Amino acid sequence: EVQLVESGGGLVQPGDSLRLSCGASGFSFNNHDMNWIRQVPGKGLEWVSNINFDGSSTNYADSMKGRASVSRDNAKNTLTLQMNSLRPEDTAVYYCYAQIGGFKYWGQGTQVTVSS
Repeated sequence: EVQLVESGGGLVQPGDSLRLSCGASGFSFNNHDMNWIRQVPGKGLEWVSNINFDGSSTNYADSMKGRASVSRDNAKNTLTLQMNSLRPEDTAVYYCYAQIGGFKYWGQGTQVTVSS
């Protein structure tokens, strides 16, 4: 059974940093590209970042460029998103996401709230 478990969210002030983590199990983590997506209150899902299977290539949404860094540890089946200079508009539930065998998977999400 594929499982993705996000953690690391919280309430922070504008300008602060957060490090989100996603633990993966039930599939060959080191053979799959991974993504971070987020759901802003009242809006649809928004893609945030992705990283290829071996970590050699990363991409970011324009809104996150220069403020986020995605990484992975294939030995520990862990995906990480480091976010800096957080803004109120970054408030959302963040999910790690993968397409495996033609199916889409994401975890329960972790809430990030940026507020003064």
